[in-house]
Amino acid sequence: QVRLVESGGGLVQAGGSLRLSCAASGRTFSSYAMGWFRQAPGKEREFVTAITWRNIYYADSVKGRFTISRDNAKNTVYLQMNSLKPEDTAVYYCAAGPSTLGNVLRELSGYDYWGQGTQVTVSS
Repeated sequence: QVRLVESGGGLVQAGGSLRLSCAASGRTFSSYAMGWFRQAPGKEREFVTAITWRNIYYADSVKGRFTISRDNAKNTVYLQMNSLKPEDTAVYYCAAGPSTLGNVLRELSGYDYWGQGTQVTVSS
């Protein structure tokens, strides 16, 4: 069992930055791929980025602006978000899953555990 708790969301102006954190419980954190998804009002939850022990994947919409990283010693995954746009406004969720395949990690079904989400609001 893995419990995930996100933090770091908030209100920021367009062009600003935020760093989200996702703290995981459990001693097997390093064996999981970790992903970030987001869900805007009225829209489906969508893939943002994922990190395994050897690869990182990004959605085209955030490539070059967002950076995912992980600290296995702290059981934490981070999402650094720069050059934020109003269309980045959403609830951001972190997730943990066993796969290391990029096509699997881009899907909701590729994850076994989810956090409760943290709101990110970007004003224009």
